[in-house]
Amino acid sequence: MKYTEGPEIRDAKAPEGPIEGRWEKRKFSARLVNPANKRKLHVIVVGTGLAGGSAAATLGELGYNVTSFCYQDSPRRAHSIAAQGGINAAKNYRGDGDSVYRLFYDTVKGGDFRARESNVYRLAEVSVNIIDQAVAQGVPFAREYGGLLDTRSFGGAQVSRTFYARGQTGQQLLLGAYQALERQIAAGTVTMHTRHEMLDLIVSDGRARGVIVRDMVTGEIERHFADAVVLATGGYGNVFFLSTNAKGCNTTAIWRAHERGAYFANPCYTQIHPTCIPVSGEYQSKLTLMSESLRNDGRVWVPLKKNDTRAPGDIPEEERDYYLERIYPAFGNLVPRDIASRAAKNVCDEGRGVGPGGLGVYLDFRDAINRLGRDAVEKKYGNLFEMYERITGENPYDVPMRIYPAVHYTMGGLWVDYDLQSTIPGLFVIGEANFSDHGANRLGASALMQGLADGYFVLPTTIGDYLADGPFGDVDEEAVAEAEIKVRTKIERLMSVNGTRTPDSFHRELGKLMWDYCGMERTEESLRKALERIPELREEFWQNVKVSGTAEELNQVLEKAGRVADFFDLAELMCLDALIRTESCGGHFRAESQDADGEALRDDENFAHVSAWERTPDGPVLHKEPLEYEYVKMTQRSYK
Repeated sequence: MKYTEGPEIRDAKAPEGPIEGRWEKRKFSARLVNPANKRKLHVIVVGTGLAGGSAAATLGELGYNVTSFCYQDSPRRAHSIAAQGGINAAKNYRGDGDSVYRLFYDTVKGGDFRARESNVYRLAEVSVNIIDQAVAQGVPFAREYGGLLDTRSFGGAQVSRTFYARGQTGQQLLLGAYQALERQIAAGTVTMHTRHEMLDLIVSDGRARGVIVRDMVTGEIERHFADAVVLATGGYGNVFFLSTNAKGCNTTAIWRAHERGAYFANPCYTQIHPTCIPVSGEYQSKLTLMSESLRNDGRVWVPLKKNDTRAPGDIPEEERDYYLERIYPAFGNLVPRDIASRAAKNVCDEGRGVGPGGLGVYLDFRDAINRLGRDAVEKKYGNLFEMYERITGENPYDVPMRIYPAVHYTMGGLWVDYDLQSTIPGLFVIGEANFSDHGANRLGASALMQGLADGYFVLPTTIGDYLADGPFGDVDEEAVAEAEIKVRTKIERLMSVNGTRTPDSFHRELGKLMWDYCGMERTEESLRKALERIPELREEFWQNVKVSGTAEELNQVLEKAGRVADFFDLAELMCLDALIRTESCGGHFRAESQDADGEALRDDENFAHVSAWERTPDGPVLHKEPLEYEYVKMTQRSYK
């Protein structure tokens, strides 16, 4: 796949000066919209997870007219509900040395020095407000015996800064955002459209002015207009087919925006989560996450001997390899996710994996149960243990869990500036749908933090600076008609193929190809194979996909077909981005770029930049945004 290199791109909105004052400086310089004018302005928010739900609720509370869309039957079924372990915040309730600066440093380091300093510092600064907001909403965070909010540790940190609600933190935070959203729906400031899928972005006079959506129940194609559009549609991990994401998670909204001119940043940055229930068979359609919080008390190990098929209880202590504690004594089992995942892969590649096919390692709670007692462990992790037993039939109180890495999160996404605005004026992108805060690897418990920081605090401030110039007048009818025709044409094309293979069969094949060639480990050879095979498979898809039913009714096969078509195009860009970035950094591990210990070896001289891709009729164009560090020194990461 050929590409060309375009001019550098810069974040013109990022303020200068001491990093501690940059967000305050930007908040003050952002223009305000008076209450009477807010009532004249209209904002569309696509997605109702933590980012989208909190954004729509806050914008409605501020007095804007908001229209919200989700493809689920209720806003509270957004995938944010599946988050388990917790949310980071630099409250330092434990008095263990945490601070805004330490959270900032840990996040930049955890992202392998591939994130913007200004954005990450703002995230750490705002984190303390999120907890206060959630507590005020009634989110039932875990508390210590004396009534204070409890915290625990997550990967990449040596302090306890993660607030949690057992293993249901995402659910409880989403219910808080959901009730705030429902309050605004009842007040009339937010209009909610469930079971609607965004299929294109309307760009009029160079501005994002609306969306084309499909009513998933009736099949009707609808136009909706606004003065600004906010995408909060999550990540694209389901390009791998097997992931911890809900089956409905997709890339369609951000990819269609990319086709309209929004740059796509760092698509090759994908996160592999180290603690997931291993694949059990070819029939499987998704994977299940076991929270990173389990690594607080669970110890990860494999047998010292290769091909050891003994039951875990029959393997004596001296014949076990607690490999994370051995290799990384300073952080032990709480190293960042990319490092823990590669370490698990390495021991399995050595023939020391456990379970079917040798693709698993043990996560053992024996010592924690002996130290704390079963009741204490159950209070912390009871629902996670129950989930594991229901899926595997094994009781983790009696035998160790078996875990293996799986695709979980994507650090890449649409490029945004400090204001969270994309390269299309009026198109704002928040949460996992953008690229802005995590670099090449996200630390655990930071996704919920970013989603709520963007939705409750950042976007409501920065979007006002853009809307101060509004309302923007009538939308160009030709632009609307062109977008609608494009959507209808694609649907008709999918319906007319009438081949012999289901969309799922193509998706499964694409996902395996991506996992094998662009997964935990990438090489030039594997990526070139992928770039050769993806266009062939895409061509077969358009010649042989079978979409049953009609477009004028509820048709989940049609929905899947449209999403898989976008995954093909995205997969090609991901592999191209991974091929060009010949360094290893964070979750992007090139086998050709590793140090003597097998750790990721960055190339700061050539790759200390964001790769922002523009889609053009002549092929992809790469724009580089240089990353400059004033407050954190770029060093080779070490967790030893």
